[in-house]
Amino acid sequence: MAAKSFDVVVIGAGPGGYVAAIRAAQLGLSVAVVEREHLGGICLNWGCIPTKAMLRSAEVFHLMHRAKDFGLKADGIGYDLDAVVKRSRGVAKQLTSGVGHLLKKNKVTVIMGAASIPAKGKVSVKTDKGTEDLNAKHIILATGARARELPGLEADGDLVWTYKHALQPARMPKKLLVIGSGAIGIEFASFFNTLGADTTVVEVMDRILPVEDAEISAFAKKQFEKQGMTIRQKAMVKQLDRAKGKVTAHIEQDGKTEKVEFDTVISAVGIVGNTEGLGLEDLGVKIDRTHVVTDEYCRTGVEGLYAIGDIAGAPWLAHKASHEGVMVAEMIAGQHVHPVKPDSIAGCTYCHPQVASVGMTEAQAKEAGYEIKVGRFPFIGNGKAIALGEPEGMVKTVFDAKTGELLGAHMVGAEVTELIQGYVVGRQLETTEEDLMHAVFPHPTLSEMMHESVLDAWGRAIHY
Repeated sequence: MAAKSFDVVVIGAGPGGYVAAIRAAQLGLSVAVVEREHLGGICLNWGCIPTKAMLRSAEVFHLMHRAKDFGLKADGIGYDLDAVVKRSRGVAKQLTSGVGHLLKKNKVTVIMGAASIPAKGKVSVKTDKGTEDLNAKHIILATGARARELPGLEADGDLVWTYKHALQPARMPKKLLVIGSGAIGIEFASFFNTLGADTTVVEVMDRILPVEDAEISAFAKKQFEKQGMTIRQKAMVKQLDRAKGKVTAHIEQDGKTEKVEFDTVISAVGIVGNTEGLGLEDLGVKIDRTHVVTDEYCRTGVEGLYAIGDIAGAPWLAHKASHEGVMVAEMIAGQHVHPVKPDSIAGCTYCHPQVASVGMTEAQAKEAGYEIKVGRFPFIGNGKAIALGEPEGMVKTVFDAKTGELLGAHMVGAEVTELIQGYVVGRQLETTEEDLMHAVFPHPTLSEMMHESVLDAWGRAIHY
């Protein structure tokens, strides 16, 4: 069978790949996308979307228990874990079928199978029916990443889970150990803890949520502990002894090793890029610690070959992948593009309370040599937060004292994952404290705290 030719072949149909394919097709290019598993990738099937659906169930459950605080009555509150999971799978399915529809609408050819690149400009796909060969002027790698497995702590799906097992739990953990306190670890810890699991989080770094501002991490830790979680920082799980129905974890902390028994372990110790089996090394693509090395325009150094999203390194976020996909598609089509700046991409964690941030932490700004002004505003000073019954939280802003440039913003509390976008737009527009002070924020909203935090950096906060 003669090889089909395309302007662009995208390998991987996650939030990077399918978005790149659609944008390239919109720009009049002929496009094929190759996917070996599910349209929508990890994000829609096993990541961002189904976890949010489950966390929403936990949030509603938590609120039902607080009914009395709102003058309401709710008796016999319980949950059906299978139904929670079923809802989450349904949400994921709805969105993945939507991706299929969008690709079809934009006339993108979808080929299900495992791709490799035998030579420059060639893609070979192993499908159910055999091998299909494609010619491509441009190839976009969007193969994503998978859970990192540490020796001795490997998942077995029974006692030790990865995110995939945790999204379709065979049972409700009674005593849960979560290894790793990045976004994935903390979200699962928050979910199962809210539903009543006795939850312990072990983090090797000196604080949980280690990429966040230290003050925000400390605040979140206090809230999690109030909810009954056990948090162990600067600690390491050295080994897991598995027996029938139980796991004994050897936890090393402060030079001492302690053995603690659990019935379930979730491993969330980072990710590794899906670089194997593609033939990248033979093409001369540089790979550093399982990630493809690219320039700021996602070019690999091999002509006509680009890498976007998780495979191209941190930050490992769906919205970064999508944005890079659009940029590369526009670049291929000959448009003038701007590189995606990692420090202007917001990170969001949907635990309870939520955490969201963009730009530099206070420590990073100091390290970079800035003279800074820092503003803070607590949820307790905000009318809407109190009316919502969510008085725990804070907004923190970091400015360059000399120019008034917004260097970073960090939040913890109700709905902060929705609020952070205000500061993201501000950074994109190169806003200063003056612009933010002059903006009129609607009342009563949580967003007013964003205004007050800016005012506070200059000693002008009104409500606290």
